[in-house]
Amino acid sequence: MSASVKLKEILFENTMASAPELVVHGDGVRVRCLACGHRCMIQPGRGGVCRVRFNENGELRAPAGYVAGLQIDPIAKKPFYHAFPARDALSFGMLGCDLHCSYCQNWVTSQALRDDAAVSRPNFVEPEKLIEAALRHKVPAIVSTYNEPLITADWAVEIFKLARAEGIVCGFISNGNATPEVLAFIRPYVDLYKVDLKTFDDRNYRKLGGILENVLDTIKRLKQMDFWVEVVTLVVPTFNDSDDELKRMADFIAGVSVDIPWHVTAFHPEYKMTDPPRTPVETLIRAYDIGKAAGLKFVYPGNVRDGIGRRENTYCPACEKLLIRRRGFIVEENRMKGSTCPFCEEPIAGVWEDDPPDSTGGAGIPLPLSMPEGPCG
Repeated sequence: MSASVKLKEILFENTMASAPELVVHGDGVRVRCLACGHRCMIQPGRGGVCRVRFNENGELRAPAGYVAGLQIDPIAKKPFYHAFPARDALSFGMLGCDLHCSYCQNWVTSQALRDDAAVSRPNFVEPEKLIEAALRHKVPAIVSTYNEPLITADWAVEIFKLARAEGIVCGFISNGNATPEVLAFIRPYVDLYKVDLKTFDDRNYRKLGGILENVLDTIKRLKQMDFWVEVVTLVVPTFNDSDDELKRMADFIAGVSVDIPWHVTAFHPEYKMTDPPRTPVETLIRAYDIGKAAGLKFVYPGNVRDGIGRRENTYCPACEKLLIRRRGFIVEENRMKGSTCPFCEEPIAGVWEDDPPDSTGGAGIPLPLSMPEGPCG
């Protein structure tokens, strides 16, 4: 028996009934899953595209009761630059994804059940234990990440209900292949939402397993529903780095809102995509300039050590004074107290604190956590 088959058996024994909002019953035996944009119609005994949501005798089952990744991260690593700067977030992930990106940086968790080499051990834990960890580390936010959170939204909401009761803000780090139904389901509990806009070419999106229009609709809907949204584009040489494609992405985001931060980050060879070279710093600066020319107030190059200068900082778009000075995931100076520029009172879009830290208090690096296991099944 292969490792992936064993993992499948373990995961299928530890599930919950899908939230009613995320399933449509068909002819009595088939079910349609609404957790992601694929809207899979699933036969009994079969799983959806994600491989982790499946039909058991006419009931849609969803992942529950475990984490495959758990750590305290700088919130800037998510990346959220306009939410709780200089603070950390409790990050948890599960297994599976509805896409199959050949350059995935989290492929060991996201491609579980799809790739025999991608086998991560699930650690079974009760939601209460995750909230206890968040309170112990005094983080203002908890986020579902590392795999695609839409396909595990049912259990994330169970965690987030407890988090909200403790005043903890919740977020999704997502590929954006959502449906209106799943966004409505999570909205009472989720305030922060990061979307990967991977390309503006639908043919290339389909190579990754997605549809461009789904992601564009998600970004527009997230803004309409008043989520705090930040968009990330991993700039891959020869894949999505032409001036034309970067401009179309920037123009689209600006058309939704010029206040949405756009992170243009560097690719490095990963997983199955090892041919393109690392993204040159010059390409990120070019993307930055394109974003600013499109009218975006906040564009942030990232995932490189040197060469981007002041561009990773946040400046007031009105008076141009420095608001947040960064070095990678470390905030060296945070002048944002409340939601307006302290110099000219210009409103600055984001999720801010009235009494935030002046700078990152720790080392600004992830802190892996281990949890006592809860009941298995």
